[in-house]
Amino acid sequence: MVFKRLMQAMGVGGPSVETVLADSNCQPGGQLTGSIAVTGGDHAVDVSYVALGLLTRVEVESGDNEYATNQEFQRQPVTGAFRLEAGQRYDVPFRFEVPWETPLTELYGQHLHGMTMGLRTELEVAHAVDKSDLDAVAVHPLPAQELLLEALLRLGFRFARADVERGHIYGVHQTLPFYQEIEFYPAPQYAGAMNQLELTFIADPRQVQVVLELDKRGGLFTEGRDAFGRFTVEHASAAGTDWAAQLDGWLRQSLQRRGLFG
Repeated sequence: MVFKRLMQAMGVGGPSVETVLADSNCQPGGQLTGSIAVTGGDHAVDVSYVALGLLTRVEVESGDNEYATNQEFQRQPVTGAFRLEAGQRYDVPFRFEVPWETPLTELYGQHLHGMTMGLRTELEVAHAVDKSDLDAVAVHPLPAQELLLEALLRLGFRFARADVERGHIYGVHQTLPFYQEIEFYPAPQYAGAMNQLELTFIADPRQVQVVLELDKRGGLFTEGRDAFGRFTVEHASAAGTDWAAQLDGWLRQSLQRRGLFG
């Protein structure tokens, strides 16, 4: 009897959890929908809760060290406590809110190298090992974000990689504890004046804050970072601007101010 209780505490013969997404594709500010199937094992258990969490890979700088960690940044309860009998199946539909500042993982059907995003289902059983399930999620740009990314590609910039950095950007209203950097190789016409271009989006229901930076100089925690472009784009009016021409003008002005562009 003692051995059986020990095995149960280790999760042996316990319930299983499986999440099925109606669509694994989403946009910032959107929703993920689906259902969670909780299936009882060979003995009855008291489930404390079922919850969903959205997580991504985050780069963290700590002193002289840098490491990557999986960070949950949106959590949503799905059920409260309930009794799950042996072999019983319990289906739970859900609607999960995706934060506006969620990093992008896809562009034009291509995965952004360096990005990971997943929806984790967590089932906690009283006095036993927790069960979990992880489903990959693809986050596509909002129309305003896509217009700016498309403009850079039209100018000749080439996507290099993307990552998520823990911290806050100076002077930008931000609710999540991290920000995404999308890095590009320079277009031929700027190649002699810059090594790379970095783009950061911070979206909310009304607009997208955009930070453009030439080459890394310091960090976003200080005013000294060389962010030459910092502007906002409203969702409602984004389509009315020639963003390729706008970005080209800002780039040339910034490089001329630094004496890097004739």
